[in-house]
Order: sequence, then structure tokens, then C-alpha cells
Amino acid sequence: MIRWTDMRKDLHDLPLASCSLLAFGEPTHREPSFGWVRNELFAGLAGAGFRSIALETDRVAALRVDDFVKGGAGDLDEVMREGFSHGFGGMETNRRLVAWMRDHNAGLPPQEQLSFHGFDVPTETTSAPSPRRCLEHARDYLGLDLDLAGLSGSDEQWSRTEAVMDPAMSVGATVEADRLRSLADDMLTLLHSRAAERISQTSRAEWLRARTHLTAGLGLLRYHRQAALRLEKNTRLSRLFATRDALMAQNLLDIRSIEGRRGATLVFAHNTHLQRTPSTWSLGDIHVDWPGAGTVVAPLLGEEYVFVAGSLGRSGALGLGDPEPGTHESVLQDAVTDCALVPTGAATAARSRTDVSPQQGYFPLQQAVLDTADAVLHVRDGDAVTGPAGLTAALAGAVSGR
Repeated sequence: MIRWTDMRKDLHDLPLASCSLLAFGEPTHREPSFGWVRNELFAGLAGAGFRSIALETDRVAALRVDDFVKGGAGDLDEVMREGFSHGFGGMETNRRLVAWMRDHNAGLPPQEQLSFHGFDVPTETTSAPSPRRCLEHARDYLGLDLDLAGLSGSDEQWSRTEAVMDPAMSVGATVEADRLRSLADDMLTLLHSRAAERISQTSRAEWLRARTHLTAGLGLLRYHRQAALRLEKNTRLSRLFATRDALMAQNLLDIRSIEGRRGATLVFAHNTHLQRTPSTWSLGDIHVDWPGAGTVVAPLLGEEYVFVAGSLGRSGALGLGDPEPGTHESVLQDAVTDCALVPTGAATAARSRTDVSPQQGYFPLQQAVLDTADAVLHVRDGDAVTGPAGLTAALAGAVSGR
């Protein structure tokens, strides 16, 4: 199993001196080994000046996790239920990470504590929630008298599958939704114009929390507006995917504006969201092409953005066998014992893997991704990478639910 001492040698060739956002991708959400490697990596980076981590989970919900890892009230079970979206709160790797961060932060001054961020929006392929709660948080912070619930109507009319999958059933283009967007824009202007007053009356953290809620509400309104467009199915889905990633990119840039004075950020998500090239996904007659968040953030941050693509050989969790000869993953299988960071050039002059079904959830390496990545982290056998010893010992007493 990879250890920080070994990984540090591999990281030596990456341009980390100028890095403010180290993007570590995983090729599938269903193989836990990448979460274990991420935990070990972040624990080491925390001792090298990194002060935050951002995961592919709802940004507003993650505020609950950030409070907890900085000593806030609650228990671990509750935080894992309420602080994650997309089912990621049920992952043991995430539970271990949160518990370790809380222990690590105990007794440290605020400037040295590690922060936890989500950078996603709470949308699924077939659903997206109402913006009401996010907008009401900002309204209450500003002390305004606005009937947002009356305008938004029932939450269910926004979150039901039909509201996203059928443009005729979407509420994103209604008169009420347009009015909500206008009010949200006005609130955002007011929030900034009254920043000095509100921060002096509350705190910078509370002002940032209100802005996070408000921008999340605006993001959901924009997403639902896209869902209302009457387009050909694949074109429409591509627009929705692109909208989600554009919002993710905005969140990452905002997180860096918050964390910039404290230190660098490790971001962990699917390769498709972090790679510098556009992403594709197919299932049956569905074919989606969209620019991921990395295509936005990388050119804006320049050399401050470093992308490590995740790659997988075999996995019992996915029912994935050894890659066929001549593929990128097969070349990496021959070069790696357990898992390691490898230069992208080591896997070139090969072809993409084809022994994968969409149901397995694995996105094979593509030459275009390798051409624009800074390195590849290849896991030879997912079943062999479980609970890194360094973190397991540190977390043994921390994950019982305290």
C-alpha cells in the first residue's frame, strides 16, 4: 500500500511549489481505494502547508461538516447523514476523513485548522431540489421581508423527476421562477453593498455562509432554467451537465478566494470534473458531451492548477478484471506494484480500454486526458488498497461516533 513517505517522492516531480489547487481525480465512485489514497495524501499535504480539502459533494450541506471538523457540536453519525449529498456520507473513507480532521484540528488556532468544503450542487441526473431554503437563509441574514415560499411553491414540484427530465413539466421558466431569480440577484447585490455593516454585526464567517447559500440558490434556479429548455434529448442533457460543472467551477474559484491566504487546497472528484479536456458519457441511446469544471478552472489558475488523473487496473468492487494488453491501464499495471504516481508519458502509445460496461461506472483513460494531466495515480488492484495504516491507527478511536 502506498504511504505518504513514498508518495512524497513521487510528488517531487509535480509543480507543487506554484500549486494552489491540487486536483486528484478518481475514475469511478464505486472503488473505495481512491478514497483511502486521498486520505493518506491529504494527511501528508496537511503537514506541507495545505489547509483545506474540497470534495464532490453539495457545498451548502458541507458547511455542516466544516463546522464539525473545527470542533462544532453534533456527532459523527449525524454529520455524515446531513453534511454530504449524492450518498457520499455513507462511505467509510469519508467518515474516516472527517473524524481525522476533527482530531487533527483539536487545539490548533483557527488559522492553522483544516477546512472542509463541498464544491458540488445537490443535483442528480434526474432531479434537482428547490432553491427555497437557500434563498430563505440569505433573506433572513439580510433581514428582508420577502415571501419566497409563496413564489417557489411546493418543494416537490421542483425536485420530482419530471421537473428535470421533461421540459414541459419544469418550473424553471415560469413567471414565479423568473421573479425568484430577479430577487436573488437583488439580494446578492445587497449582500455585497452591506458587507461591512453585516460583517461587523455578525462575522465574516456568517457573511460567507449567507453568500454560499445565496449563490447555491441562484445556481439551482439556473439549473432549473436549463431543464425547461425544449431541446433534443442528448443536447439537453449535455447542457444540464455543463451547467452543473460550470457551477462547480465557480464554487472552486470561490473556495480558493476564501482559502488563498491560508494555504493550498486538495480537491477530490471524478476525473470527468477535474480533467482539462471535455468529458463524454454514454448509456444506451444517451450520449453526453460537456466541459467539466477543470476545463474552466485550469486555464484561469494556470500553473496553480495541478491535475492527477486516477486510473484503475482491476477491482472486485466493480467486477473489473485485468485490462486487456495494449491499453493504457495495462501498461500501468506492468509499471506499478500496488498503487503509485506515474508520469503520464508512461501510459502513452497505447489505446483506451474497452472491457468495461457503463454499469460498472469506470471511465477508462483516454489519450486526450493523459496529454493534459500532470501525472497519473494508478491503482493496480483496488481490493489490495484498504485503510492505510498511517490513518487507520490515528483514526481507530475517532470513528466510533463521538
